[in-house]
Amino acid sequence: MTSLSKMSLSTQEDRDRLTYPLSIAPMMDRTDRHYRYFMRQITRRTLLYTEMVTSAAIKHGDQDYLLGFSPEEKPLALQVGGDNSQDLAECARIAEAMGYDEINLNVGCPSDRVQSGNFGACLMKTPDLVAKGIEAMIAAAKIPVSVKHRIGVDDLDTYEDMQNFVRILSEAGCQRFSVHARKAWLQGLSPKDNREIPPLRYADVHRLKQEFPHLFIEINGGFTTLAQAHEQLQSVDAVMIGRAAYDNPYLFATSDREFFGDETPIRSRVEVAEAMIPYIDQWIAKGLRLHKITRHMLQLFHGQAGSRLWKRIITEKSCIAGAGSEVIREAIAAVGGKTE
Repeated sequence: MTSLSKMSLSTQEDRDRLTYPLSIAPMMDRTDRHYRYFMRQITRRTLLYTEMVTSAAIKHGDQDYLLGFSPEEKPLALQVGGDNSQDLAECARIAEAMGYDEINLNVGCPSDRVQSGNFGACLMKTPDLVAKGIEAMIAAAKIPVSVKHRIGVDDLDTYEDMQNFVRILSEAGCQRFSVHARKAWLQGLSPKDNREIPPLRYADVHRLKQEFPHLFIEINGGFTTLAQAHEQLQSVDAVMIGRAAYDNPYLFATSDREFFGDETPIRSRVEVAEAMIPYIDQWIAKGLRLHKITRHMLQLFHGQAGSRLWKRIITEKSCIAGAGSEVIREAIAAVGGKTE
């Protein structure tokens, strides 16, 4: 299966060929720039995604606020939601100009709000419309264009339905597919239920890779360990981990070594927290409230003896007016002798 080695990035051709065997899924209200910077203190190589941003917001909103990122967050993909090919093309141009490494089209979110805008999982019912958007994005920018989708939606949930969807998009030029191995119900289930109730069908994604060997196929859904990712890489090109990456961020501590051959020394949890202090000071000086950053750090000591104390200190003190990195220093001091 494909993996990323210590290759030179000296030419555009090199960059176009880059693929990543491990990624963290785009998650609403989770994968903002502060979470991504935090994760970069744990893993330097894993591909990260923005939250989904609608094409309308990208075109008409505050792009620096919505799309801004620190160079340290790369490699980084922008996930966009929309169905208008001209708007999607403009989003691709903007993403490329801002330095994103990839642009990803959301065809997997089942929420009512997303459906009302005619994007997300409901677009699996109109593959030709999605293909037009893909063609426009590819024509507009040189960065890779990928699609994140479900294995099916409502009654269009057979393997053949997904196969047809991927075939149409691949003929439009899409070469990268991130496949959530659960179908989506557009009515009757909440977004949370759609992540848990429909059964996982990994075998369908494995079959997709077998029948489309020239495509880059990434699998998503239900993975909580790196061992599971290694196992999946026997059948697909990449693995995307979602909620577990938020609930247990230090899960990725060994990912650079295991998946990318990067022998950079692994930071301890305390070192990760200490590395965040200059970043926190920078943003506090700009007027950001501390909890906007520290909310993403609550699970850093997941599974450790000091986890409860860490979370209590940060939760209680990050919302106090004027709070800054001294809260992190206090929490580090409190748990420093209680962890592995």
